[in-house]
Amino acid sequence: MALESCTDIPVTEVPVLKERGQREVFCGLTGIVWLHRKMQDAFFLVVGSRTCAHLIQSAAGVMIFAEPRFGTAILGERDLAGLADANEELDRVVDQLLNRRPDIGTLFLVGSCPSEVIKLDLSKAAERLNQRFFPKVRILNYSGSGIETTFTQGEDACLGSMVPVLPSGGAEPSLMVVGSLADVVEDQFKRLFDQLGIGPVYFFPPRRAANLPPVGTGTKILLAQPFLGETVRALIGRGATLLPSPYPLGVEGTTVWLEKAAKAWNIDKEHFQKVIGPAAARAKIGLERYRSALAGRKLFLFPDSQLEIPLARFLARECGMELVEVGTPYIDKLLIESELGLLPAGTFLSEGQDVERQLDRCRLARPDMTICGLGLANPLEAEGMTTKWSIELVFSPIQGYDQASDLAELFARPLERRKRLSV
Repeated sequence: MALESCTDIPVTEVPVLKERGQREVFCGLTGIVWLHRKMQDAFFLVVGSRTCAHLIQSAAGVMIFAEPRFGTAILGERDLAGLADANEELDRVVDQLLNRRPDIGTLFLVGSCPSEVIKLDLSKAAERLNQRFFPKVRILNYSGSGIETTFTQGEDACLGSMVPVLPSGGAEPSLMVVGSLADVVEDQFKRLFDQLGIGPVYFFPPRRAANLPPVGTGTKILLAQPFLGETVRALIGRGATLLPSPYPLGVEGTTVWLEKAAKAWNIDKEHFQKVIGPAAARAKIGLERYRSALAGRKLFLFPDSQLEIPLARFLARECGMELVEVGTPYIDKLLIESELGLLPAGTFLSEGQDVERQLDRCRLARPDMTICGLGLANPLEAEGMTTKWSIELVFSPIQGYDQASDLAELFARPLERRKRLSV
């Protein structure tokens, strides 16, 4: 693959249908499910209702006798009615938690719809508790409320809460990869960066929340996830520079993503090709086995995770799928502009959602596959449509060369299932 294969494609204005109606989406608390696995010394304490507790427990699939790194401080009727001092109750719960779990290095107080409705100020609570427990335990807070957000923004809020406490870096060049990645993917990227001669490289969030990466005027940011707008802007505010790029999904996306860093470090093109060539070649071979199953198939993407535009680019350009509609909750030009110019000409984009109207368009188009949230999947399956849960794409390791064929398989598998069931 030539280095100029897609980095020089101009970004054009793509017409977008903007919808503001009823939405189907999880709340930001769901982000705890992958964040608590990523940061091994962190604990996420949701201040919310029993519904919040059941949501996270169900989404994580954790059995009741396990010892996860998340929990819920349940607001009871007395708290909600203002008959009890919620701050005193929260202090008591935090004391119990930290006495029971001395391994906690960072404690996140996570706001929810109920805690925000009763105006419980968790930022002040975090400051108060931090005075007692820091430096043994750092206490931060963010909102996971689902009132105005989509579920992946929980990670954005979490990482954004960490930016003010990142240590100061200098003017010496360093690379910060921003966005949660599976450990195996992180290790693969680290090896490639080392072979290219790019470094030092930091991953944010880190595997241990106590190992915070430095940020300064020399920091170059590569985004691994397309839903971290507030975090990126906060890092830029501390002097970092964003390297705009498509996301590392598929061979093409991963190559251009790595190339952005290589250019910032003035890596020779020949050396770049030598390092990435074998991995890119293996990934292309792996993709071929699924391309025949996906090529020519019509795809409809409902807005859910904010991964929709990068996924559409991958499935259209590398797997040959036809895009009927690409819906996404938000279009943040700072984060997604590099992807827009790579979508096929005439791609129908929609931002936001009016779910009934979008369902009507989907039914009219009768796509071969629909990517949507859990709330829509079963009804659409009952109507004879083939669906793919968008949340699975957040939980799965899908970035990088070695995962390119796995990503394609995630879409080929439902089509194969539907084929077998129809026989």
